[in-house]
Amino acid sequence: MASAARTFTRAVARATPVRPVARSTRFAAPAQTLRAAGRRGYASEAGAGKSNSSLYWGIGLVAAGGAGYYFYSNGDVSAKATGPFVPAKEDYQNVYNEIARLLVEKDNYDDGSYGPVLVRLAWHASGTYDKETGTGGSNGATMRFAPESDHGANAGLKYARDFLEPVKEKFPWISYGDLWTLAGVVAIQEMQGPAIPWRPGRQDRDVSACTPDGRLPDASKDQKHIRAIFGRMGFDDREMVALCGAHSLGRAHTDRSGYDGPWDFSPTVFTNEFFRLLVDEKWGWKKWNGPAQYTDNTTKTLMMLPTDLALVKDKEFKKHVERYAKDSGVFFQEFSDAYVKLLELGVPFTTEERFVFKSSE
Repeated sequence: MASAARTFTRAVARATPVRPVARSTRFAAPAQTLRAAGRRGYASEAGAGKSNSSLYWGIGLVAAGGAGYYFYSNGDVSAKATGPFVPAKEDYQNVYNEIARLLVEKDNYDDGSYGPVLVRLAWHASGTYDKETGTGGSNGATMRFAPESDHGANAGLKYARDFLEPVKEKFPWISYGDLWTLAGVVAIQEMQGPAIPWRPGRQDRDVSACTPDGRLPDASKDQKHIRAIFGRMGFDDREMVALCGAHSLGRAHTDRSGYDGPWDFSPTVFTNEFFRLLVDEKWGWKKWNGPAQYTDNTTKTLMMLPTDLALVKDKEFKKHVERYAKDSGVFFQEFSDAYVKLLELGVPFTTEERFVFKSSE
């Protein structure tokens, strides 16, 4: 079974259309994506674990004139006393590498990868932003607290948060907001998706900053709901459709959303297959005791949500669906741009510089 799944995933990776120029050096499927997907064949949400890689032992906080001083060592047996510790790109690359390592090591979740649920964590932590009030968004990481952690749309994301706890323990200087959004970047890139430029600067906040329920999409709704939710964040139709392309990853769970099944045949590989299926496949209502969802007429193994089918029922949304279905490169670039915007909503950055991280080989 595992061998067959690996063979299938390699076939999908080889069949995936050519990526944008910025990603052409990584056309071959990363080894860890293939290993993660190979255990099962499908993928979606997260668990915990301890790291045993490079030695990291020196972080201490010392009060001096009201300023915090860190003794920080990265992969060295001797701690280095520095001034106020200001992480550089290489420090964030080390965090990236650790998350990527755990994605390979911990491949017993869902269809063989925690990657999709890390993308969902970053999405839901960021998608609470309200442009009118300036509240919500990834700054604050308030999903650490109830009631936000208990919102229906966040069901199952404890797996993702727990998966990242060993990373937080190893790199305690990174905020949860930065860690969760960086994990989303890692997951997309390691699952053969586009490069996602990222910058740090999120500051964790307390429970008083939790957002009210209802700010995330409700899968049972139509195109009016999609525009209301994404419009509140400041996205246009093109960006809305691009972000919905994240449904190329993962699956729904009856014990979380009530829905069940994967959206496509390669849910641990980032592709434009979600859009191709919306355009080319015939979809009918699934006959079952759960909430209303669609299933494909060909295999009866895939599913689509009412909000997914709304993308082809609405003529303005549909023209973007068709563009992405025809051109993977266009989808990758426009998804990357929209995802960067999503992760940065409401964050008071002090720098304009964004990092593009090297993916594992």
